[in-house]
Amino acid sequence: MTVNVMTSKEVTKKVFNKEELFILDVRNESDFQDWKIEGENFAFLNVPYFDLLDGVKEIIDKLPANKDILVVCAKEGSSIMVAEMLSEAGLTVSYLKGGMKAWSEHLEPVKIGDLQNGGEIYQFVRIGKGCLSYMVVSNGETAIIDSTRMTDIYLDFAKGLDVKITHVFDTHLHADHISGGKIISEKTNATYWLPPKDAEDVTFEYQPLEDGHDVVIGNTKITIQALYSPGHTIGSTSFVIDEKFLLSGDILFIDSIGRPDLAGMAEDWVGDLRESLYKRYRELSEELIVLPAHFMMIDELNDDGSVSEKLGTLYAKNHGLNIDDDNEFRKLVTENLPPQPNAYQEIRQTNMGKMTPDEEKQREMEIGPNRCAVR
Repeated sequence: MTVNVMTSKEVTKKVFNKEELFILDVRNESDFQDWKIEGENFAFLNVPYFDLLDGVKEIIDKLPANKDILVVCAKEGSSIMVAEMLSEAGLTVSYLKGGMKAWSEHLEPVKIGDLQNGGEIYQFVRIGKGCLSYMVVSNGETAIIDSTRMTDIYLDFAKGLDVKITHVFDTHLHADHISGGKIISEKTNATYWLPPKDAEDVTFEYQPLEDGHDVVIGNTKITIQALYSPGHTIGSTSFVIDEKFLLSGDILFIDSIGRPDLAGMAEDWVGDLRESLYKRYRELSEELIVLPAHFMMIDELNDDGSVSEKLGTLYAKNHGLNIDDDNEFRKLVTENLPPQPNAYQEIRQTNMGKMTPDEEKQREMEIGPNRCAVR
């Protein structure tokens, strides 16, 4: 019997298309409970690999006969062995190539829309981690916003479009994932922009990204307008692009709002968060399409796999934008915080240039779910 291989890209397509998939996850129960592959029509069985060393006979009747079955582990090896045992028992199964490590690193580009003067904007969905990054393209030039450490994906995508990367931005100093901004700027000679209030301790050169600053991409004048919006961090900066899109960073998500505590400053920054969401954003057009830097849950994905919503819709539906009482808001964002991201202090240090962990260590630091939002 042959064992099939399924890639992270193929699983992502099943998530986007809302297809059925049965996942047999053979990691330890605590790892599975903390973080797993999610899909609207996915079903799960978690049986640790060590419980299957004597065979798979006891789980055969728990596996469906009429659904695709995917065996998942941390790095691939255990899932291959379990898939082979299931195959020998007569089942048709696949294993996830590269395991959860590969799932954590997969980026799926989705075109968001066209810009007024011939450009376009793409969203890169990091499906296993909930991170969202962006590429704004115009007349042979491109800017990248909130990139992940998997820099080759952006470089190859820009090459495929035959455009030159001229600007790289981070909306804030990230604490849940390692930014690829500095590396992309070094490889392409692009200008690297950071909010100066988040960059006081960085060890490398950058251009200060300040409120009201306009950066033009291409000679068709696609304007990226910086909007200071503190609250998640003291420097958090949003972008209004082409008077059509609002890149909200980690201040505002589709179903929640940003957490203010990842620099240990929740009590100090909660007022900034309220000011940004309830005053600065309120002055913007409700027709702007919000493009956040993260998503929390799989049901925030649109039918094409993208994550976006009109600002006006979020003011109508997002609970975090509808708390009239200041004390109630303060209580919500300081008392409803999920656990802090794994290794978030080390990630911050890395993004400042104070640490240079090797690739395997960077993977370890990022493993786990996205935790940038107030629940």
